[in-house]
Amino acid sequence: MSIITLIIKREFIAKVRNKSFIVMTFLSPLLFVAIASFVAYLSSMKAETKRIAIHDESGMFVKEFTSQNKINDEYKYLDLSLIDLKFLKDSITNESYEGLLYIPKASNSKDFESKIQFISNSSPSMSFVENIQDIIANKLTKNNLEAANLDTLAIKNAQSKVSVNLTKASGEESVKGLNEIKIGIGGAFGYLIMMFIIIYGNMVMRSVIEEKTSRIVEIIISSVKPFQLMMGKIIGTSLAGLLQFFIWAIIGLSLMFAASVFFGVNVGPAARISPEMMQNAQQEMTGTAQMYIKELWNLPIASILIGFVIYFIGGYFLYSSFYAAIGAAVDNQTDSQQFLLPIIMPLMLSVYVGFFTVINDPHGTIAVVFSMIPLTSPIVMLMRIPFGVPLWQIAISVTLLFGSFFGVVWFAAKIYRIGILMYGKKPTWSEMYRWLKY
Repeated sequence: MSIITLIIKREFIAKVRNKSFIVMTFLSPLLFVAIASFVAYLSSMKAETKRIAIHDESGMFVKEFTSQNKINDEYKYLDLSLIDLKFLKDSITNESYEGLLYIPKASNSKDFESKIQFISNSSPSMSFVENIQDIIANKLTKNNLEAANLDTLAIKNAQSKVSVNLTKASGEESVKGLNEIKIGIGGAFGYLIMMFIIIYGNMVMRSVIEEKTSRIVEIIISSVKPFQLMMGKIIGTSLAGLLQFFIWAIIGLSLMFAASVFFGVNVGPAARISPEMMQNAQQEMTGTAQMYIKELWNLPIASILIGFVIYFIGGYFLYSSFYAAIGAAVDNQTDSQQFLLPIIMPLMLSVYVGFFTVINDPHGTIAVVFSMIPLTSPIVMLMRIPFGVPLWQIAISVTLLFGSFFGVVWFAAKIYRIGILMYGKKPTWSEMYRWLKY
């Protein structure tokens, strides 16, 4: 058995036998399901109705707002136009009402555009303010049309609503929102890779720091080369992490299924939808749902899964080499913070590039370039694959990723070789650069 294999076995067994590893392996799915169920329960609870006082001196808008009480139970509009305005303001201060909508008298409709006030102790939400503005604007528009002797009903009937049907060049009918679904699938896999890198990369770094501070590493490197020790730690920790993820997936899915079956808890967006609404939606959208399912099956599923495995391995090994080098350079986790930011920044950048660029232009210059850069390609390329990526681009991206991995391992091993025997001194960037020359 090779030395690296022995180190991998040692690291794997040490991780899986650790008490915190065992506890979190079985406790994390329970916490996740408990939080998901709690969120579903909170979302199903009816929010408290907020009372809005209306003081309309013009008398034009009261009915427009009070009619909303039958449509929306989140806000209840109360006509208090006969009550003194000063008394109502005091009521707002005493929090008797959520807010006061004050509409003064005006000689013409133009005055209403700037004189209406909403008085409250705290700032209202943008959606609430926009809803008030829309109600008032619609009423004023209707009055202006009537004042101009225009038939408002005829104008309303003349308005058209256009729904563009999407069709592929092959003649098949397509569906809307497919790009969002694709970016959601790619983003989920990319986010999983990012979390794995951060969690288990830190685990590699902590393992190196612990052995370094306890001086165990001095005994270990008397028998093995620093490069072999570093690679063994990276691979061993990754195998332990994969085992933990696999157990989480099995336990989490089992618990969510049990919660939905035995306790009647709907975990997810469907939690707030009543059975009647769900049944009606199913009847109305059966055809659309079948089209969405067909489109999902037309996605390059094999490419997505194979790409996930490849970029998962390449991305984790690349970043873990950085984490191992940092762990060897410092004596404690506090000193490592200055070196972690440059590692985390490319991960965060790739997420933003993926969600804000790939969804709008998956084959544009920015998306293609960042899917080739090794530090960002594990996430950006996974977000692009559901849109269909030429094989040559994937080949170049994978080649650059693993080529960079071997290059980073070579540099990290030089830092690792010097750093694991350095004690009592906080390293600097310039000092780590000198270690590369040794």
